[in-house]
Order: sequence, then structure tokens, then C-alpha cells
Amino acid sequence: MIEIKNVTKKYGDKTAISNISFNVNDGEIFAFIGHNGAGKTTLIKSIVGIHDFDEGDILINGKSIKTNSIECKKEMAFVPDNPELYENMKAIDFINFMCDMYEISQETREINIKKYAKLFEIENNLNDTINSFSHGMKQKIALISALAHDPKVLIMDEPFVGLDPKAVFDVKEIMNEMIKEGKIIFFSTHILDVAEKLCSRVAIIKKGELVKVGSMEEIKGDKSLEKVFLELEK
Repeated sequence: MIEIKNVTKKYGDKTAISNISFNVNDGEIFAFIGHNGAGKTTLIKSIVGIHDFDEGDILINGKSIKTNSIECKKEMAFVPDNPELYENMKAIDFINFMCDMYEISQETREINIKKYAKLFEIENNLNDTINSFSHGMKQKIALISALAHDPKVLIMDEPFVGLDPKAVFDVKEIMNEMIKEGKIIFFSTHILDVAEKLCSRVAIIKKGELVKVGSMEEIKGDKSLEKVFLELEK
């Protein structure tokens, strides 16, 4: 479970997120939506331990990201909206580097790298340097690096941006398989029809404040998620 408890993050005099609280349960795909600048990425980077925050706490399976960050990070994988990779490395070397960080055995990494590289149709590019890749190819390398260590919690910021239609389908299939195993998927997206079909629960943030959180059916009722979101943005 991810427990977000009264989290506030400021940049100088500006409050980026204010008193945010909600939980994400095991076996759940959870969407986090809001307009550009609403505070989505700030909260996500706080959850994964990239940003510190001023008030509150975030627990990953009962452990605080503030006081036990290494143990929390061992259970998580993070895929940012703009893949931040070592551009001069070969793709396979970068993936293996990430596996080393998580102390993944040679046998396990070989199985998982082969599985996901084949799925994303990138197995013939693993020995190419990352700086030769398109944004979509880099996103696939980031995804493989995240999935290779079989995380209990997968955090993604706009994961579908730059991916081709088949890769989008494959990522959705992976997400559905993960939640069958009781794992957690938490992601932000602007593709609201995908969130509506894929997610069991959703939170909506506006100007740094949480305005709605609940099951998809509770939030949208007999409307579309897109319509609910646009009404809240007025």
C-alpha cells in the first residue's frame, strides 16, 4: 500500500502541493490526473524519494520514504515522463546497470530483459547507444529497466507519451498482469479515456490541492471522466 499523509511541498513562497492525503491499495491501478502545473509530478517525485517535502509523510508498504528511503526504493520502480538515461551507454549496459542497483541475479535479469525486449520489439537494438534512440525507444528502455527487477510498486509519470500503439497496448497488458499479482500501479496521464478504462480508482488534483479521490464509478457517475475533469477545471 502507498499511504500519502497530509503532504505539503513548497518551492520558496510557492506551495506546489497542499495537504494531500490518499491511499493506493495493493492490486490496484490508480490514476492521478490534473492540468499542467497542477502538482502531479511534484507529488510523484515525492513518493519515489526524488523530492523532499515540507510536511506530512509517505509510506510504502508501511515504511516511510523520509526515514527509510532505501528500503522503500527497493520495492519501487519509477518511469518518468522524460526518460533520463545515460545517453552514451548501450541500451543493454544501462539496463544491466539498473539491475545491478537492485541486486538482480544474472538468471532473473536475462529472463526479464529477453521477455520485455521481445515484447517491445527492441531486442535487435539493445547493443545500440541510447543517444541514437527516439523518445519512444528511450521510453521502452526505461520501462524495461523498471520491469526487469519485478517491482512491487510501479510509479509512472505520463507512461504512454511517445509510445507507438502496440507498445501502449503492451504496457496496459503488463499493468493488468501486475495487479493480478497484487502489485500496485500508480500513474499520471492526460489520456483520460485510457485512465477511465484501465483504472479502478482515481485522484484529481487542481492547483496543488486534491479535489476528488475515489473509485472510478464514484468519480464519474454516469458521465465520462473527461467531462468530469473539464467541469472541475472551470
